[in-house]
Amino acid sequence: MAYLEIQPHLALQPYIDAYWISEMTGSAPNKTKILPDGCVDIIFNIEDDYRNEAGTILMKSEAIYLIGTMMCFKEYKTIGNAKLLGVRFKPGAFSYFFKFSSLHEFTDQSIEIKDIELPVIHHINEYTSAYLDRFFIHKLSPPKYSIIPMIKDIQEQNGQLKVSNLAKKHFTTPRQLERYFKNSVGVSPKDFIGLVRYQFASKKIKNNTSGKCLAELAFESGYYDHAHFTKEIKRFTGSVPSQL
Repeated sequence: MAYLEIQPHLALQPYIDAYWISEMTGSAPNKTKILPDGCVDIIFNIEDDYRNEAGTILMKSEAIYLIGTMMCFKEYKTIGNAKLLGVRFKPGAFSYFFKFSSLHEFTDQSIEIKDIELPVIHHINEYTSAYLDRFFIHKLSPPKYSIIPMIKDIQEQNGQLKVSNLAKKHFTTPRQLERYFKNSVGVSPKDFIGLVRYQFASKKIKNNTSGKCLAELAFESGYYDHAHFTKEIKRFTGSVPSQL
């Protein structure tokens, strides 16, 4: 499997994390494990039907799919040739381009989309991002209410803060905050905080050059119970902390 990421135009980088291309070839099954990152993706299946090992179609040829925010890992075993191009939107940024009533219904879902303005699949190729840049710069329109400042607060504090404190800082209520997050991210602020905390903990485990034990890393990551720490890591990755 070949994988490539392309940075979008500078004007889009606060909102789009990357354009990416994944190509699978050969007769042997391709194994793919995808971890939650808090992002929403649009995926264009440029070539053949994308099938799993049993032959079930996961993505139809020349179709476009919305991939909602993931709250658990996913594993795929696929066969045949496939070429996927994705646009990965940063958390909370999808609403800068598309006006959906709520992303909550798409959480952990992959849904074919047709009835909205999207890039023309035949105009996309792996050698240039100019077409996608033009399309998304033209589409860029800030929503009435943006939660990106709240997202940044959560990320800067590595998911170690309370929803009530976040709401107070941004002059809103926990109830309103939940509605904003479900509409613009697809998950509650509590769940997003947990996702960011897991991401921070995962990096600490992988970069543990000082030889700290897992209990210490758990505490530094905001987990006060080793069992909860292990449960959360396994939920998001499918592995226990010692296997990362």
